[in-house]
Amino acid sequence: MKRYCIILGLLLNGCTGLPTAIQNAPYMNLSYNQVSSDSNSFKDAPVRWGGIIISVENEAQASLMQVVFHPLDFNGRPQTYHAGQGRFVIQVAEFLDPAVYAKDKEITVAGVIAGDIELTVGKRTIRVPLLTATAIHLWPIYPDYIHQPGYFYPNYGFPAYSPFYRGGFYGPYYRW
Repeated sequence: MKRYCIILGLLLNGCTGLPTAIQNAPYMNLSYNQVSSDSNSFKDAPVRWGGIIISVENEAQASLMQVVFHPLDFNGRPQTYHAGQGRFVIQVAEFLDPAVYAKDKEITVAGVIAGDIELTVGKRTIRVPLLTATAIHLWPIYPDYIHQPGYFYPNYGFPAYSPFYRGGFYGPYYRW
């Protein structure tokens, strides 16, 4: 029995952790508020940040990606259920396809702070931190299985086309 517990623990341990793209990148645990208040004092500091993509602009020599900052969880994924704290820009030397790095996708980046950059949002001009990326991880979109038909959920009842469906918790019993 002890052997099975050890094997199970090793298998589950292999399923957790950071993605390989950002796992080995060095970083300092700097908050967004620290860096956004004075980004020049943190110049060349390695960070690991994440958030939701706003836009991608490809220029002649580099690509610039605007991201809304969200704190990262223990797996390195942005915690999008928390409020966004502000914007930052990622600078990458290679071409970033706007179809792949589309709006509203989650991203985690490891890189160094290169200073700040001026952005125009609406009619306002703001200064936001600029990161030079060393590693980027684009998170996959996981389907929301709670709203998909065809699965039994103990907390949510039977699917709508089931003969046991009652139309909600107190609804009538329908059988076709």
